[in-house]
Amino acid sequence: MKAVRFDSFGDSSVLYVGDDSIPVPAEGELLVRVYAAALNRADILQREGKYPPPFGESPILGLELAGEVVDAGAGVSSWKPGDRVCGLVGGGAYAEYAILRADMALPMLDDWTWEQAAIVPEAFLTAWQSLKWIANTQPGEQVLIHAGASGVGTAAIQLARALGAIAWVTASSSKHDFCRSLGAAGCIDYRTEDFAEVLNTLDYQGADVIIDCIGGPYLSKNVGALRLDGRMVILAMMGGVQGELDFRPVLSKRLRIQGSTLRNRTTDYKSALTADLYRFAWPLFQNGQLRPVLDRSFLLDQVGEAHQYMEANRNQGKIALRIP
Repeated sequence: MKAVRFDSFGDSSVLYVGDDSIPVPAEGELLVRVYAAALNRADILQREGKYPPPFGESPILGLELAGEVVDAGAGVSSWKPGDRVCGLVGGGAYAEYAILRADMALPMLDDWTWEQAAIVPEAFLTAWQSLKWIANTQPGEQVLIHAGASGVGTAAIQLARALGAIAWVTASSSKHDFCRSLGAAGCIDYRTEDFAEVLNTLDYQGADVIIDCIGGPYLSKNVGALRLDGRMVILAMMGGVQGELDFRPVLSKRLRIQGSTLRNRTTDYKSALTADLYRFAWPLFQNGQLRPVLDRSFLLDQVGEAHQYMEANRNQGKIALRIP
């Protein structure tokens, strides 16, 4: 099969399409003919040597895919060859064939393209985990989502609204209309405005939940922006790993700050999260309340260009790879 490979760590120029062996499904696994995969920041970090795949996972890049079931390992009765699926994988999506656990496969909607299906799993699972499983977001609460036009950001805006919460985002001003079209109630230009000051001047004064992917530079302001009993979920450190923190508001406001990743969670955890997202979100995808947000797609042999596009923060929504 064809797969994206790299022989040394580095920038996007190290990526190339080469030959690899078609994987064999073990018990409880599906072999999927992949027609689209999606890009994630984790792919860039892995390419740079900063985020190795968990033990036992494919070293090939790619954490989410859409395709057609070709074969199944022992014990699989819920899926059959020809079924159109999408799902989260521990690695291996940038290839013509990949392994997907049967209990983490999700059915494609009939009107989805391969690219639309491929961009759903990682973004919506991460956003659902953050908003519901960790922060326990409630109707009427104020949620601040940093990088609102990112893949996770676009999913979080929609899910927060579906939960009855009020979504605020930080994004450059050129992306504000886009975020509002997804349901953001308010947009803050991180380049010219202080988001903590903006939120604290509202009648509601502050956020109940913050979903953060920036890290260190935002730590102190995030704490200042949270209300009493506020919760912050940190997903990434795009802005840096170092930050200053005054613990007095953490104590006086009874704040909860939690870091979270998804890739290194147990398979049982990810399977349960997948099932929970399916129960909540799939009826909303079907009636149009939720939708995949695809910025653009690239061919597999344009993978270097696709990585450059993401690293330049040009995307509004997710980026997909088409695998013919």
